[in-house]
Amino acid sequence: MFENAFNNIDRVLRNDEGISSELDYAEQTSWVLFLKYLDDLEAERQDEAELEGEAYTPILETPYRWQTWAAPKANGKLDHNAAKTGEDLIDFVNRELFPYLKKFREASDDPDTLEYKIGEIFSEIVSKFRSGYTLRDVLEIIDGLNFNSQKAKHELSDLYESRIKRMGNAGRNGGEYYTPRPLIRAMIKVVEPQIGETIYDGACGSAGFLCEAWEYLRRDDLPSKDWQTLQRKTFYGQEKKSLAYVLGIMNMILHGIETPSIRHTNTLTENVMDIQERDRHDIVLANPPFGGGERKEVQQNFPIKSGETAYLFLQHFMRKLKAGGRGAVVIKNTFLSNTDGASVALRKELLETCNLHTVLDCPGGTFQGAGVKTVVLFFEKGSKTRSVWYYQLDPGRNLGKTNPLNDADLEEFVTLQMELEDSPQSWSVDVANLDAETWDLSVKNPNGPEEAPLREPSEIIDAMLARDAETAQILEDIRGML
Repeated sequence: MFENAFNNIDRVLRNDEGISSELDYAEQTSWVLFLKYLDDLEAERQDEAELEGEAYTPILETPYRWQTWAAPKANGKLDHNAAKTGEDLIDFVNRELFPYLKKFREASDDPDTLEYKIGEIFSEIVSKFRSGYTLRDVLEIIDGLNFNSQKAKHELSDLYESRIKRMGNAGRNGGEYYTPRPLIRAMIKVVEPQIGETIYDGACGSAGFLCEAWEYLRRDDLPSKDWQTLQRKTFYGQEKKSLAYVLGIMNMILHGIETPSIRHTNTLTENVMDIQERDRHDIVLANPPFGGGERKEVQQNFPIKSGETAYLFLQHFMRKLKAGGRGAVVIKNTFLSNTDGASVALRKELLETCNLHTVLDCPGGTFQGAGVKTVVLFFEKGSKTRSVWYYQLDPGRNLGKTNPLNDADLEEFVTLQMELEDSPQSWSVDVANLDAETWDLSVKNPNGPEEAPLREPSEIIDAMLARDAETAQILEDIRGML
C-alpha cells in the first residue's frame, strides 16, 4: 500500500510545472508528510489526554489543522465541497498556511520542541506546487497513510530512505544527502554504541547515521526508561542546508523518533575553543562535506586554518568528543598523505590526542557520483596513537549505481577489526616508524602484490619514439598498397 502511494505521488508530481527534480520530489513530499504526521500525533495525544481525564490543546489552531484544510471529512469520506482546490488551495497554502507555521519559531525558545521544529521547517522551505489540482491529488494520497503504528512507520521510513537514495543517484548535489547504509552500519558495529551514550553528527544531512544508530539500539522489549533515553537523550545533529535539515527531521520521525534533536545551523561557525564539557558527546558518526571552502572568519574558529571543509569538521569532531569517546568519520583519502601544512598539522594532532586505531580504505565507487576515494577514520579520544590497523576493502567488483556496496562486502572488515587481525587485506603500522616531518599515513598494503618498479624517463621516451617509428612504417606500408 505504501509503495503504491509513493509511486502514485511521483506520477502526480511529474505533472506539476514547479517540480522538476528528485530533490524537489523529496522536499515537497516531505512538508506534506510532516503535516499529516503532525495531525496523527495530535490525534494520538488528544486520545491519551481524554483517557486520563485531562484537557488537550492542539498545537495548531483549527483553520490550519490537516482535517480542516487538507482532508475535511463527511461521513468518513473526503468532503469535496469543503476541500479547497485549484487556485484557492494554492493561495491558502502560500498566503495563510506557511506564514502561520513560520511564526512557531519565534514563539518557542527551545530548538528541541516540536513547536520550534514546525517554525524552522516552514521558514526554510516553500511550496513549489503551481497547480492546486496537483496538490489536491497529493493530499488525498497522503491522507490515506497513517503513522499510528511502528510497523507503518518502519515501512514508510524504508520508502523515504529509498527516495533519499534516489536523490543521491540523481546528481552531484543530491549525493551530499546520502551515505551508503551498509557503510554506516559497519561503522556503527565497530563503534558499538550503548544505551545511555550520546551520539552526535555535526553534518547530519538526511540523518542517515542517527537513524541507523537508532535501529542498532532500539528493541521492542526495551524498558520504558531506556526507550525515553533513546527518544530524548541520545541522538544529536546539526545541519547547515535547509533541504537536508527538513529531510533529516522527517527521516528521524519516520524511523520513530518523535522530536528529533537536530538543529539548523552551520556547525563550523562555533569556535572549537569554546566547546565545554557539557557540549561533548560519547560518540561521533559523520560524513562531513568535502571541498567547499568556508569564509576566512569561519576559519578563525579553528587552530589549524584550512580551506578544506572536512579538515575543519574533523577538528570540531575531535573536540566534541568526551575523554574516552569514540569517533568514526569519513574523509577523502588524500588526507592521509597530503603534504600541505594543514594536512600535516591535523594528522599530527589526531595521532597525538586520539588513538587512531583503524583506517578503512574504501574502493572507488563507494560514493556514487562523488569522484573521489575515501577512507573512514576510527579513533578514541584521550590517548596517543601507537599503532594503526588498516583494512583495504575490495568487494571483487566495480561498484556503481546498479552494483552498490552491500552489507556482505563489509562482513570481513567488521570481523577482523574486533581483534585487529592481519590478512591479505589488513595490516598494522607502528606510529614510531612514521616520518615525523610528514606523519604520512598513506594506505600501502604490504600484503598485496609488488608493483613493477617505475621506469626512468629516458626509457619511457625511447619506448614512445620506437612506437612512433613503428606506426610510421605501418602507414607507409598501407600507402604502398593503395
